[in-house]
Parts: sequence; structure tokens; C-alpha cells
Amino acid sequence: MKLVVGLGNPGRKYEGTRHNVGFAVLHELARRNHAARPKTNFQGEITEAEIRSQKTLLLWPHTFMNLSGASVLAARDFYKLESAQLLVVCDDFNLPLEKLRFRGEGSSGGQKGLADVIDRLGSEAVSRLRIGVGPVPPNWDPADFVLSRFTKEELSVVETTIITAADAVEDWVAQNIETCMNKYNG
Repeated sequence: MKLVVGLGNPGRKYEGTRHNVGFAVLHELARRNHAARPKTNFQGEITEAEIRSQKTLLLWPHTFMNLSGASVLAARDFYKLESAQLLVVCDDFNLPLEKLRFRGEGSSGGQKGLADVIDRLGSEAVSRLRIGVGPVPPNWDPADFVLSRFTKEELSVVETTIITAADAVEDWVAQNIETCMNKYNG
């Protein structure tokens, strides 16, 4: 079994914001893989999908971005999963819009939700797929930027990026992080 976590903030106020691309990718995965309606559990919503013949859990933490680790830790411990069975999908304002980057371990790179996941799991060996939502325009506070919505000009690019990111997650489920790094990080 695999666990894919999409990071974001719950509620209509945050729908469509840069910070919620992780949620958007999970919604796309749930849609295309005919997942059941998510249930409330682990301080979030979770559902099961059959992705490329693999049982895969999709988790949307509802703890708000900066406290995402509590939800991830609860689900990981309940299902007794190893770090290699976990993938975190999140935004990254340091990457240009449309850019995807897989990593198998390392620091959070300033992404506070990912930092909380790493801290609560007690290891930097957490696979992640970062989705570029940047760059931050001059004179913008990064926190305000990630909570902003995409411009009309960016929307078609973002929609395509979410589809590509969902494809990438499906590849991760069926293969491994190294294969995905080689395919998507170029």
C-alpha cells in the first residue's frame, strides 16, 4: 500500500490558491481513478484508490498547511507504513510555474507544511513532489503570494501542470522515486 498526501489548507477561502496545488493533484487522482468519496479521519480526509493495480491512500490534511505533519503521522502510524511508501505533494514558490521536482529526501526547502511533516516523522527521508508556483513577484511577501490565486493567464498552465503531476504520482506508485526523478526533474 502507498500513501499520497496532498498539502493545502481546508475551506473555500483557500480553494484555487497556489498553496493548494497538492489538494488539486489529489482531487485529480481521485477523479481519474474512481476513488470513493473521502471520509473524515486522521485530522483530514482520506480515501482509497486503485492506482495502476496498487492500493493507494489519498490524504488531504485539514490541519492547515503548517501543521500537516500531525495528520500524516496519524495515518502513517495507523497503516504501519514505511517512509518509502509515502509521497508528499506540495507547492514550491522557489520553482517556476509548471516545473515539477521529485526528491527522495532532504530539507523542506522552506515549505512549512513539508517541514512539519519531516519534523513529526523524525526523518528527512520523505519522498516529495514539489510543484512550481513561482516566482514570487518583487515586493510580494511569500506568505501572501502562496495564499493568492492564480492569474487568468496562469490558469491553463496550472490545469495542465496538475494533470502532469497526477501522471507523475501514478508513475511513483507503480515504479519508484529514482525513475520519477529521472523522468520529471529534467
